[in-house]
Amino acid sequence: MTAATPASSTDIPAIISVDDHVLEPPHVWTSRLPSRYADVWPRVERKRVSNLAFNGTTYTFDLDDDGKETDFWVYEDLIVPQRRIIAAAGFEVDEVTLEPITYDEMRPGCYDPRARLADMDLNHCEASLSFPTFPRFCGQTFLEARDRDLAGLCVRAYNDWMVEEWCAGSGGRLIPLCIVPLWDVHEAAAEVCRNAERGVKAVCFSEIPPHLGLPSVHTDHWDPFFAACEETSTVVNMHIGSSSKMPATSADAPAAVQATLSFNNAMGSLSDFLFSGVLVRFPGLRLAYSESQIGWIPYALERADAVWHQFQGWGYDRGRVPEPPSTYYYRQVFGCFFRDYFGVEALHRCGEDNVTFEIDYPHSDSTWPRSAEVAAEMTADLPPDVVYKLVRGNAIRMLGLDLD
Repeated sequence: MTAATPASSTDIPAIISVDDHVLEPPHVWTSRLPSRYADVWPRVERKRVSNLAFNGTTYTFDLDDDGKETDFWVYEDLIVPQRRIIAAAGFEVDEVTLEPITYDEMRPGCYDPRARLADMDLNHCEASLSFPTFPRFCGQTFLEARDRDLAGLCVRAYNDWMVEEWCAGSGGRLIPLCIVPLWDVHEAAAEVCRNAERGVKAVCFSEIPPHLGLPSVHTDHWDPFFAACEETSTVVNMHIGSSSKMPATSADAPAAVQATLSFNNAMGSLSDFLFSGVLVRFPGLRLAYSESQIGWIPYALERADAVWHQFQGWGYDRGRVPEPPSTYYYRQVFGCFFRDYFGVEALHRCGEDNVTFEIDYPHSDSTWPRSAEVAAEMTADLPPDVVYKLVRGNAIRMLGLDLD
């Protein structure tokens, strides 16, 4: 076999990123909710803070008149500071810290759609799907709220802003990704359908719902939601951390340990779906695992198939999983990566039709503004048609995009 000619960044097709992030501008909820909620609705307030720290799942800080000026999201009793690590675009690697930050100090592409398009142009990126920030990766901020009526309004307001402001006018380059009221599965299904009617093809969901106090996918609780997603061809997107719990070895382990182990949540979630029967009951349902990389997938499939064969007498319900689990992965699941050389080497097991590319703008792990160069380095030994699938083609097919 003749070796493929190594690609350069100029050979990489225009990238479609299936995982970026938007830092919502201050007006998202204040411009869309009834004024009677003004004392409790999500809003931005500028405060001074010191001793900002991360304990593995939450941030701690002191409000301090002599501290650093910081923009906070305030909602009911929740107070969340903006941090440089989630608005890292434009900073050097050694400058990306837990430093609190204001909107004035962020790169405008973090929160302004026109500036985002300009930053995409700088990075050889044609289209981008962005996860929420203040609502968190599957909207669990609103799940945890006291006032469910207000929370439901907040979910709808976010989705309206996503469709009508963030994505509108981008010519399809900014791809809408919506959230649902996780506390009511029938309302969640209705919200999927409401957004699908205006062209939305992607929705956020939790990788491991029981971590949020919700039923698991091994029950039939989520069937109305999955049915709505299947009927509307809406992709279920599960970002690492969308269970509000990250893998950790100890309370005193540095954040680097969590970052290294973060794929474990996706591996656990995929195992759940493969043995739950959900992908059997809903053969048109599609799942996407965001920011979890792909190098773990070949072994997870190998092990799941071995367990399916060896434990068929007692380990699972054979009626729910009649075929080897890998069957359903290759049919219905997409892995997502932005920096995974080993995963690309194992592409024949990950599935060249099951892998999509992401940029993670503007987070600290992002490849922006070198994404084309990084993609070229990782895919140097792959033929052009496969490179096309990874950085563009599979995303077009997964999300039903009209970009080619």
